[in-house]
Amino acid sequence: MPLVPPNVATLQPYVPGKPIEEVEREYGVTGVAKLASNENALGPSPRALAAAREACARVHLYPDGSAFYLKEAIARKFGVPSAEVVVGNGSNELIELLVRTFVLEGEEVLTSAQSFVAYKLAASAHGRTLVEAPMRERFHYDLDALRARLSARTKVVFLANPDNPTGTWFLERDLLPFLEAVPPAALVVLDEAYVEYVDVPGFPDAMALRRRFPNLVVLRTFSKIYGLAGLRLGYLFARPEVAGYLDRVRAPFNVNLVAQAAGAAALDDEEHVRRSRALVREGRPFLEAGLRALGATVVPSQGNFVLADLPGRPGPALFEALLREGVVVRPVGGYGFPTAQRVTVGTRAENEKALAALARVLGR
Repeated sequence: MPLVPPNVATLQPYVPGKPIEEVEREYGVTGVAKLASNENALGPSPRALAAAREACARVHLYPDGSAFYLKEAIARKFGVPSAEVVVGNGSNELIELLVRTFVLEGEEVLTSAQSFVAYKLAASAHGRTLVEAPMRERFHYDLDALRARLSARTKVVFLANPDNPTGTWFLERDLLPFLEAVPPAALVVLDEAYVEYVDVPGFPDAMALRRRFPNLVVLRTFSKIYGLAGLRLGYLFARPEVAGYLDRVRAPFNVNLVAQAAGAAALDDEEHVRRSRALVREGRPFLEAGLRALGATVVPSQGNFVLADLPGRPGPALFEALLREGVVVRPVGGYGFPTAQRVTVGTRAENEKALAALARVLGR
């Protein structure tokens, strides 16, 4: 279309994981194990579910446009002023808002190649220059390479920790020299979608680092450990003036009424968080060991998923074969890993089903 700018015409849309219903309809299978989208295998927080059901009786009303009670609940949970909290329709909306609000024409978005594709999509959608540093050792952020690419044009830096789709992470001792090198006028966005699953020593304390680095923005989500992916709810912490500008730009009523109620309730559901962590800490080593036994190279992960590379097995063909077995994983060829699959940690039964299906497909 002649009226479409080149950055939109060339934009490659985000491809989500196949839903269970589509797989059952297309392949005639039942009992599908969906391990494609890093969802919480235990389902939603029961407290959040109860609050959502109650809120459904009020959906004839518009939501609170300021999300007052949700922001207060987040602020109370993390010990920050509510003026430093911004909520969005998933963390993806917040990523897009950060680019739209702060990155001017001629300025740059900096991130790591092969990291979460939403950073690239947000930059491309707004016609902003994307600068990517290569990963080191194929799967790990290279903060030195990122630092070398900082310039006067750098406006927003996106760092995923743990990363998606690799599951790898960096430590505070590695992050500090990078933060010290970033110009004060640039924002560093630390995307911690999977932080609640992390149990490695030396992981950055992002909330403490915010006090030292005012240009640090911390991005979180309710989609993973709280099990609210279908409600689309994310949040971030930023200094008040940054939060204020984001609030000016966001759409009115960007977080729906049910999501606001469910999110506030989920924050208090410590038992669900504990059980979700325990499921991953038990299931991830089981899944890793099973994948390695089938010949996969498994990347160490601190998320609720693992990246398994199977050399000689093209990702799309293997993905298709597993669909016919009733198992949905995520090929990541678009990230530059053509023979890899990202596999979410499911329940024990789902993990066993996935490994048995992979063994059949591989002829093991």
